[in-house]
Amino acid sequence: MDPAIPLRRNVTAARVTTVRAEERFERADRLAAEEPMEIRVGGPGQEPASVAVTMRTPGNDFELSTGFLWTEGLIHARDDVVSVAYCDLPPAEQRYNVVTVRLSRTFDPTSLQRNFYATSSCGVCGKASLDQVKVECAGVGPGPVVARSAITGLPATLREAQRIFEQTGGLHAAGLFDGGGGVAAVREDVGRHNAVDKLVGWALMRGELPLANSMLMVSGRVSFEIVQKAALAGVPIVCAVSAPSSLAVEAADDLGMTVVGFVRDGGFNVYTHPERVDLAV
Repeated sequence: MDPAIPLRRNVTAARVTTVRAEERFERADRLAAEEPMEIRVGGPGQEPASVAVTMRTPGNDFELSTGFLWTEGLIHARDDVVSVAYCDLPPAEQRYNVVTVRLSRTFDPTSLQRNFYATSSCGVCGKASLDQVKVECAGVGPGPVVARSAITGLPATLREAQRIFEQTGGLHAAGLFDGGGGVAAVREDVGRHNAVDKLVGWALMRGELPLANSMLMVSGRVSFEIVQKAALAGVPIVCAVSAPSSLAVEAADDLGMTVVGFVRDGGFNVYTHPERVDLAV
């Protein structure tokens, strides 16, 4: 569903001054692209309403749009989505940075405030966010029991699939894996949460939600927002190369999700629901 975007939009050329010990020299470099993308939503006969503007790395924009709507609770089935398209705007108006999602039913823009309040991870409204995700998601299923070796192999597999990271060193990644550690899909973005939404959109448009037998591996840390998005996609196991936040652990525990952090150098920490991890193999 997502037409090809020129690869040059994912990576931007730059000139840098490199300092190494006593050396200093200029050279060509590549930067990960970061551009705003507006998501608009409309039902039959409706003028599309602006739902959000997110800073993202161009590419897989249609997956990002539909995944975002799913993890914000604004759509609930594959059949909700009729079409996804770039808005036909003049080049000066960011044609490839505005996406319209057409729904099969009437869209209620008044639902936006509730949903965006629910995703806030600040200290004041964290408990409200946790309560809201419990309403939206009854909890994840039992999921697979995975071998220790399958988990320890995730970082290397994820890194090997990071095509743009290899050029720039400036992107986060999220990957979906089966219970044996086999990779299903990997997405990159300047925002870790965007990378997860791209994966959710990928699965949604393929009719593969909920991801009841999958593991999610993310670069960096596990925030509450990552747990929320994974739970709404039905992912039972979330792994990361760094640590989870306290609210992420609390949410995962309540939702029946296994959170594994500091997956590096052959080891890891299991923070919630360790019954899904077989430490013997």
